[in-house]
Amino acid sequence: MNIDEFVERSLGKWRSQRSAHHLAFHHFEEVTSQIEILPLEYDDERVIALCKANQVDAHLVSSPFYMTWAGESDWDEDEVLAGSTVLVPVPDLEKPTQGRLLREQGYAETVPAIGQYQLIEDGSFVLKTQYERATAEEKIWFATPNLRFRVSLIKTGDGKGVTTASFSSEIRSLNLEE
Repeated sequence: MNIDEFVERSLGKWRSQRSAHHLAFHHFEEVTSQIEILPLEYDDERVIALCKANQVDAHLVSSPFYMTWAGESDWDEDEVLAGSTVLVPVPDLEKPTQGRLLREQGYAETVPAIGQYQLIEDGSFVLKTQYERATAEEKIWFATPNLRFRVSLIKTGDGKGVTTASFSSEIRSLNLEE
């Protein structure tokens, strides 16, 4: 699988159920959310701006996309978890199953980020992103075309300790009116 195939398989609306263990707080959290992943045109101004901000030639990108999410946590029932970000894969020209993922907003810290991705032989997408105070590692794979799984680790800045571990199951909504 290459990055274009992975992004194509990820497009659509997804219902997500995430279980997270916050080890620093000795707390377990359940999060339900709606995720939508939409393709972006290569000439979309957000794609061009993200490439410029990261000094990347826009002609080198592949399958840019836009992701939104809105969810609720049982940890803080009054807090609505919502956001959006532009994501731009930049495949390695010599190793097409690897590359960088430019993110308008990161996962572990809500700042722009660049992660390193790899698509491994079983079709899983593995992303590692170094932030100022943390490192995020994610693995996403498809059990079926409409069911995917995601595991995430948030590690300390030096990468030696784990602060959060989570597992998500995500089911694609097949109802186009939803």
